Amino acid sequence: MSFFSIEKDMGIDLGTATILIYIKGRGIILKEPSIIALDKNNNSVLAVGEEARKMFGKTPDNIVTIRPIRDGVISNYDAAEKMLKNLINKACGIKRTPAPRVVISVPCHATGVDRRAVKDAAINAGAKKVYLIEEPMAAAIGAGLNITKTSGNMIINIGAGTTDIAVISLGGIVISTSIKVAGDRFDESIIQYIRKKHKTVIGERTAENIKITIGSAYKAKKERFMEVSGTDAITGFPKKITISSEEIREALKEAVNTIVKSIHSVLEKTTPEVSADIYDKGIIMTGGGALLNGLDMIIQESTKIPAHIAENAVSCVALGTGKVLDYLDKLDMAYGEDATL
Repeated sequence: MSFFSIEKDMGIDLGTATILIYIKGRGIILKEPSIIALDKNNNSVLAVGEEARKMFGKTPDNIVTIRPIRDGVISNYDAAEKMLKNLINKACGIKRTPAPRVVISVPCHATGVDRRAVKDAAINAGAKKVYLIEEPMAAAIGAGLNITKTSGNMIINIGAGTTDIAVISLGGIVISTSIKVAGDRFDESIIQYIRKKHKTVIGERTAENIKITIGSAYKAKKERFMEVSGTDAITGFPKKITISSEEIREALKEAVNTIVKSIHSVLEKTTPEVSADIYDKGIIMTGGGALLNGLDMIIQESTKIPAHIAENAVSCVALGTGKVLDYLDKLDMAYGEDATL
């Protein structure tokens, strides 16, 4: 294989909210929102990624903005294929000859149909061969864990659509679960709370900004406040309200508790030997949702196990897919084309 084709091998974190693309020899070279804008008249692509995000909620009737990845898997195949093709071309920068081999992350409990849809979309978008890797495995590799040793590791990857919780040992996932409670659910919880409590309607982007600015899973020593613009749910007129970090903690409580209960469920199924390893090394948290203020403290308080947010938590899955690129030739011989890594 030529140097050119090896250089263009790529890893893709196919996230519900964001797509990250890693190219071998160059690192992460693209990070774009998982959004595409299409002309409904002819189904042509008008914008992808950040440009499409700017159009979200502001388009005329002939333009539709779509998030084709939901809960970590493809929900709109045609839009996902178009989005992938556009972003792969953008990442490569020039016409690809030959086509790249691609490693793509999927939630650990994605169905066979979900996995096939991801592979087919990537092939039709221009990939030569597609390998799938489960998100917690990619996150663990990207976080720098040595997954080949006999000692166990617990990884919690909190993305936008799913939270994947896994115990990893000897290069494989021993126990895992995937729940559809993550960053997007946090945003939805904030939207619902503000509508109910303040009779005010806000959008997804406003909710995300609230989450980032004053959102917290743990009771803060000092309460913070934020002014928010929205629409009066009764009159439909523009409205401004002031909300507190304590209110947002209350809004997020149910979603946070669901994640904590799922962690407990996985720990309860873990053998005493592996549990001892996890207690010694702690729980590793990755993904954008892991950055919710105080979430690590809630998990640590609930499990009595140290919880650590990985360095470059948002990029860990993409970095993990990128590291796997070094072993594609060996994987070809060991697994062939259809295995999930």
